[in-house]
Amino acid sequence: MKRLAKPIHVANASYLPTPFHVEYLGMPNGKIYIIFSRYHKTEKGHSGIEFVFAVHKEYIFDYEKEIVIKPGNSLHPQVIFPELVDKPDLQLEEIKIERNIRSYAEALKLLNQEAEDMDNIRQIIPNAG
Repeated sequence: MKRLAKPIHVANASYLPTPFHVEYLGMPNGKIYIIFSRYHKTEKGHSGIEFVFAVHKEYIFDYEKEIVIKPGNSLHPQVIFPELVDKPDLQLEEIKIERNIRSYAEALKLLNQEAEDMDNIRQIIPNAG
């Protein structure tokens, strides 16, 4: 079965510093990836759009059950409403910035390729990811 990034939440108005919408997606490795775009200055002083790929640092995603979890010390992790992934003071790690992408569809295509690669690694090395 081909693994794809699973949509968790789309924030049309986000706490992130962007005027564009933000997409939160669950990955087979349990991480929540964030895709958003923002303006940047080009070499000629004009403005352009760049796409940012980031990882959510506060929550994880149970890919099989399709739920967002706040990790904790208890035996029963706290399940979170998907909308709560977008919050003030969001802790994230930017992992990639792409300026050659022109749409969210292209960004999602890249992320889906990464999800498929994660699944291929799991098939080669069980319990990896």
